[in-house]
Amino acid sequence: MRIVYLLALLSFWVSGALILYAYFLYPILLLFCYAFVQLRSDLAYLLGRTDRRVPALRGEELPSVTFLIPAFNEEQHLRQKIANLFEMDYPREKLQIIFISDGSTDATNEILASLSDSGVELLALSERAGKANALNQGVMRARHDLLIFSDASTLFAPDAVRSLVRHFSDETVGVVCGALRFQAGAESQQTEGVYWRYESMMRLMEARLGATLTASGAVYALRRDAYVPLTPGAVLDDFLIPMNARRHGYRVLYDPEAVATDFAAESVQGEFTRRVRLAVGSFQSFGHLLRTPMNGFTRFAFLSHKVLRWILPLLLCMALMSNLILIRYSSFYTILGVLQLAFYFWAWIGYLLQKRITRVRYALLGYFILAMNLAFLVGFFRYLTNRGEATWQRVN
Repeated sequence: MRIVYLLALLSFWVSGALILYAYFLYPILLLFCYAFVQLRSDLAYLLGRTDRRVPALRGEELPSVTFLIPAFNEEQHLRQKIANLFEMDYPREKLQIIFISDGSTDATNEILASLSDSGVELLALSERAGKANALNQGVMRARHDLLIFSDASTLFAPDAVRSLVRHFSDETVGVVCGALRFQAGAESQQTEGVYWRYESMMRLMEARLGATLTASGAVYALRRDAYVPLTPGAVLDDFLIPMNARRHGYRVLYDPEAVATDFAAESVQGEFTRRVRLAVGSFQSFGHLLRTPMNGFTRFAFLSHKVLRWILPLLLCMALMSNLILIRYSSFYTILGVLQLAFYFWAWIGYLLQKRITRVRYALLGYFILAMNLAFLVGFFRYLTNRGEATWQRVN
């Protein structure tokens, strides 16, 4: 019994400490580091009066770029997307726009084919082979040295492309990630919307510390020389592409002024489906990502922000099971057990009443956090049983 107690004690405190670190302590540590770096930058500016901003490029300086937009059954979003592309503040003659239709079965191909006279190019793949294959095919057709990746439903701010490309004047820059905002329904505003604000804050602080880890797949730019063809079946393209650029010695930046808008999943169930697929891709790519060269802080951020999040479902299970064993030894652990069960009860109430309490601030947050961790747990077991899939579909 003594061994059982010691194992339960060790499991509880290790898992509990890592959970607290992932959700609270790491963001707090980021905030302090960010504040220090920002203060140092402000002092350097006050003393030297040098412009810290990357200057905007004038019309004749703007480089030619290729838009790569993979699509599967996107007839609902296409016309708005195309109108958005034509409304951007960027010389039309310097834009190549390629839609890669990944075996679409709706009117996607017909809509895009009808726009050939306007300069929109359609690369229609006869069979659905996944987003990684679609991107590989699109890059092969690109004519320009700078690639802009986007989704068929994502709407760029008029100056987003100008903001992205200005950084490539520095030859060490290989990837520039933009900032993604979401239009969301009532439920998504209280779930994914809250989480995304928290996530965006962390991404901004990591970027200021030189540790941009991943792009939002709907808005980022890449130097073509930094593109490494994706393995068929790869899922985390917006994570793997920046990481591959790092392997080639390029820097990865984040520009919060390069803004695009997408549409969040209407419900937690829709986001759950997407997270399961992302979880499978995360575990598939884990070994490759660990071998990617990173500087000290970037490696620290990768382990703290990404890897730890991927294993959080296992840590939550460990914390609960070990806590249940420890209850018999101390009333202190009884209190902690009640607090854990209260969290799961909060999540369960959110699940039962999700349509009725969407106007209550943070009422659905427990449900969302638990559902996303459960999605990663499901994804982990799908990875172990080799049940991942390379194709993708929209959840909004």
